[in-house]
Amino acid sequence: MNKHAPSSACIRSGDDKKGDLERTESSIRPELLLSMPDIADRYLCGPEDNIYEIDFTRFVIRDLESGDTLFEIVKPPSDSISSEDDSDTEDPYSGRFVRYHFTPRFLMLRQIGATVDFQVGSKPIQKFRMIERHFFKDIHLKTFDFDFGYCMANSKNSCEHIYEFPSLSPDLIDEMIKHPYETRSDSFYFADDKLIMHNKADYAFDAGISDNTLP
Repeated sequence: MNKHAPSSACIRSGDDKKGDLERTESSIRPELLLSMPDIADRYLCGPEDNIYEIDFTRFVIRDLESGDTLFEIVKPPSDSISSEDDSDTEDPYSGRFVRYHFTPRFLMLRQIGATVDFQVGSKPIQKFRMIERHFFKDIHLKTFDFDFGYCMANSKNSCEHIYEFPSLSPDLIDEMIKHPYETRSDSFYFADDKLIMHNKADYAFDAGISDNTLP
């Protein structure tokens, strides 16, 4: 997430871009998503589009300065998932949303490392790319664009991406703390420039703050 731009430069909603998205949803290109004015109001692809059988198994966020682990999630092994989880009523979009709850200190960080472990199915990926877009309310904060490169078939992979955070203004920090889960992100994953996965997240930065300490 990046420094808040002056209000005159904020990227806001536009019906023209949303119309473009609706007309081209079957073949969404990175360039279109990079120009979208706000958070996506729905998932832009389905689980069936993950034809490379990419499976994220572990995700860790750490503070590069201190080395402290700020967040870690590990997918349980498949044999530990109960038969109830495999029922016909299972949500096809489960596992595509993460809710983060950080302390206000997170907004003061300059750099974090995000390590992801993932597996690839029987088809190799020539060019694996992630575009991650962050918003607070209707304000575009920052877009990250990371290249995983080539991924072999039937491989297990681990990659750390470095997120650079400029200093946030005190006013913006205050607003983001006061409005938990109104900071949101879309993570779009492309294989050879075709959208194959879309994950969402939201964020709160008020952990450790009691209600009576907020003005």
